[in-house]
Amino acid sequence: MAAQFGRRLRKGAATTAVAAVAVAALSASQAPGVNDHGRQTAADATPSPDVSASDGSATGNSPYYTDLPPLKSPNPSPSTGPSPSGQGETEAGIPATVLDAYKKAEASLRESKPGCNLPWQLLAAIGRVESGQARGGRVDAEGTTIGKILGPQLDGNGFALIKDTDNGAYDGNSAYDQAVGPMQFIPSTWAWAGRDGNADGKKDPNNIYDAALAAGHYLCRNNWDLSDQDDLDRAILSYNNSREYLALVMRWLEYYRKGTHEVPDGTGTLPGNRSDGGSGTGSDRSTPSGPATPSTPGQGASKPKPSPKPEKPGTPSPKPPTTPPGSPAPPPSTPPTPTDTVDHLENAGAAKLTAMAGDAFTQRISTRAETKAGKAVAKVRIRFTILGDTDTTFTGGESVATVATNSSGVAVAPALQAGEKTGAVTVRATVVGRTVAGLDYTATVTERAADKLARTGDAALTCVPGGEFADAVQVKATYQGAVADGVAATATLIKSAADPAANDKGPYFKDAAGKPVRTLTGLKTDAKGLLTLPKLYADDTAGTFLLRITTAGGATLTVELTVAAAETSSPSPSASPGA
Repeated sequence: MAAQFGRRLRKGAATTAVAAVAVAALSASQAPGVNDHGRQTAADATPSPDVSASDGSATGNSPYYTDLPPLKSPNPSPSTGPSPSGQGETEAGIPATVLDAYKKAEASLRESKPGCNLPWQLLAAIGRVESGQARGGRVDAEGTTIGKILGPQLDGNGFALIKDTDNGAYDGNSAYDQAVGPMQFIPSTWAWAGRDGNADGKKDPNNIYDAALAAGHYLCRNNWDLSDQDDLDRAILSYNNSREYLALVMRWLEYYRKGTHEVPDGTGTLPGNRSDGGSGTGSDRSTPSGPATPSTPGQGASKPKPSPKPEKPGTPSPKPPTTPPGSPAPPPSTPPTPTDTVDHLENAGAAKLTAMAGDAFTQRISTRAETKAGKAVAKVRIRFTILGDTDTTFTGGESVATVATNSSGVAVAPALQAGEKTGAVTVRATVVGRTVAGLDYTATVTERAADKLARTGDAALTCVPGGEFADAVQVKATYQGAVADGVAATATLIKSAADPAANDKGPYFKDAAGKPVRTLTGLKTDAKGLLTLPKLYADDTAGTFLLRITTAGGATLTVELTVAAAETSSPSPSASPGA
């Protein structure tokens, strides 16, 4: 979660008890349209079945701010500044740069993934819950937060256990991961979900433009349509797998949909309560630190130590501690996780992977995680990454997908979607959070092909010497009975059925300079599989000629062309005078 805030603006909601009541109220009365899928609470880091294909969550199920929106909805265009009747107008205000980042992310996703229907208000709702809109808009002119926003280290002590995956590059912590930035991505998720939202050549989780665009792409993966409530629920739960989190984000989403406005950067309202029992107080953290100490038992809280019993006479003094004063206490020992037991990855049955450009691969890559003894390991996150210069992606347009292994230790990657670039594509499977040799798979993208060509008309193609053919040649290409679009084709005026060499006389096409050409290359069928050839002309040679059209995949069609002088009609004999 975000760093603890330097001051608290809402003192009335400061206690852990209030936070607990707020979450309880959310559980009892869900926001409109929220479905009950029986998800876990934020403290439970185990993903639900329908979100297990993600990294578990974008945030590693880090703590989040539980402050509720005001009961009074904002006006459609409220004035800036606090409302005399309550906090509605202040809460509805979003810092200018942060609001701009959300709207730019929505515009980008509208163009790149129009079927997702991402509303910027959803980004605002998540940004409010995750970091209080970048700590009330404390960002510079480029949108980078003033000081890093870091969540508690995910060391399993009241939180999920995620050992370091970035060598401290993003969070400064080389032991455990921490959620980073205004949208609170864990480093292992940012490694593939990160985006450059402000076109500065960097993907920085601490920049609101980069983070907002990354969050949008994360919410739009898996072909989710966020105008559908079930898909919206899945997307939000994939961000933080908690039923209470879903309800809270939905509350803020509906609140922002009813009206919001821009406020100056740095003047936004700061939240006060966290889902782990912490609060928004404390200093900004620009360097990593340990987890905030929760005050709720069972959430990693420190139990009060009992008073020492008085020593009995004659009892020897306790031995001095073996750890020198001032030395850090040794980290608590934790039992090995399933990830810790993985020794290697095995191909779980993915055979030859081949698809035509533009088509989906029918086979999917599957990987099995095993111990050194060859035993399957369940609940391990496997990351599949498409390498190299290729436009082949997973379904949904992403080049990286993370999938948890099932009870058989097998993780099945999303279906591959072939791009237009042909050739070999490498997909690498690795274990998230553990250094194990990756397993590479090769997928092959072949060029688009047709296996049949047919003319769309049956009119005879004729011309007089030195003239031009009245009808253009049009053919339709199919592959296994389906339309074959984008298929490369060649048209040649050949010498004979037995000699496919280009003819040096008879009908011809014209190039851009108007000169005769008898071979056309670089042709392609259109979206309907149709190919219409340019106009044909004839020289002074009469006779029957052949036009041969061939496509990738081996489809061939030979068309007959006739060049002959026009028939002249003889005048009818004059009637005899006797008649």
